[in-house]
Amino acid sequence: MNLRLKRHTLLATLAAAACLVVTGISSPAFARGEEPEATRQTVALSAKVGKKLQELQLMVEEKQYAAAAQGLRDILTMKNLSSYEKAQIYNLTAYNHYLQEDYQGAIRAYEQVLAQEIPPALRQSSLKTVAQLYFTIEDYENALRRVQELISIIESPSADVLMLLGQAFFQAGRYSEALGPIKEGIDLYKSQGKTPKENWLLLLRVCYYELQDYRGMVATLNELLRYYPKDSYMLTLAGAYSELGDTKKQLVITEVLYEAGIVTGSQHAVNLANLYLMHDIPYRAAEVLEKAMGDSSVKSTERNLRLLSQSWYQAREDKKSIPPLERAANMSDEGELFIRLAQSQLNLDAWEDAIGSINKGLSKGGVKRRDKAYVMLGMAHMNKKRLNDAESAFLKARDAGGSDKAVTQWLAFVANEKRREASMKQVLPDAVKREQDEILKNLPDNSGN
Repeated sequence: MNLRLKRHTLLATLAAAACLVVTGISSPAFARGEEPEATRQTVALSAKVGKKLQELQLMVEEKQYAAAAQGLRDILTMKNLSSYEKAQIYNLTAYNHYLQEDYQGAIRAYEQVLAQEIPPALRQSSLKTVAQLYFTIEDYENALRRVQELISIIESPSADVLMLLGQAFFQAGRYSEALGPIKEGIDLYKSQGKTPKENWLLLLRVCYYELQDYRGMVATLNELLRYYPKDSYMLTLAGAYSELGDTKKQLVITEVLYEAGIVTGSQHAVNLANLYLMHDIPYRAAEVLEKAMGDSSVKSTERNLRLLSQSWYQAREDKKSIPPLERAANMSDEGELFIRLAQSQLNLDAWEDAIGSINKGLSKGGVKRRDKAYVMLGMAHMNKKRLNDAESAFLKARDAGGSDKAVTQWLAFVANEKRREASMKQVLPDAVKREQDEILKNLPDNSGN
């Protein structure tokens, strides 16, 4: 319950109590003539006291607070005041303090009301009101104490009293103890054919949240949506499903809210993109991010550009993944993103681009696996038939701590390629013309000559 609503409710309660003073009405039982004579004497107001209280009530309503306070103090000096009369004087005193937002003064006056011998109905209403006043000044322990006292003297507490107890436990940080009366109050209210109040359900939701009982939170949010459908509750429900690990339901709700334009902005677009990636729908993730960056609802930060590139990459759209990753790499203080960029370029057989990216990354620094970067560089040079450059890169990979076996294999491969290339380039000597053997010269030809 918000502060304005609590103050309005409490003011109505105090005003009603003050009206009882003005009209001279005692307890309902007394009005019906059910109390014995002795009791009636304790709950009745004398004509003199009743008249004076009516005058002071009018002064309070006319905001003559100081004069009314003095008059109330004067009445208390009268002889032979009954407990009931004292209680009503303190009742009006509390109202006077409350209208001036002097909550401490109002509480002190109400504690004096409770110190008197008063009818059960007045004690119950006074306990409830002073508890609400303790809530107002955030003295939750005393609020709880007075609510528990109220519960102890009521045979069948109403829903609002049960909720008051639940709220007292909640504000005191005793969340597990708060659940019982809150749920009981809501169920009682529903059993009377009434719609549970929104702030009651909200209190139950927050209680479940504090206890990290997300299943209870989901059930309460569904009830809130049934009675008070709001987009904010849908969004909170999506978050609760996330806590339960049910990201599929979280995705469905978030997608509906986003596509309907109910939730907008960077946080929701990026969240939806991450959910799409989590559920292997990378193309939709990339579409959401690209559109959001296009209309500037998502800033083109290094992180968001990396996410966009990753989305296109997982969607097997290598060409589309390169531009955002290149922008992110240029923004980064470290060279790691250039190495990732080179990997995408290698996948597209863009050897020269890959070589340029790897060199930029190594030059910028902060590359986690320099050995792998040099291996990638060597591979790119190999594909460009630059064997000496490839060999140099693989040697640097070995020096950077790369796997001896893998680098050795690459170096052996380069060596073989060099030998093969050398053999292909060998120049054969010119053939020397041989003299024909004399015997062959004298052999007859086929013509018989």
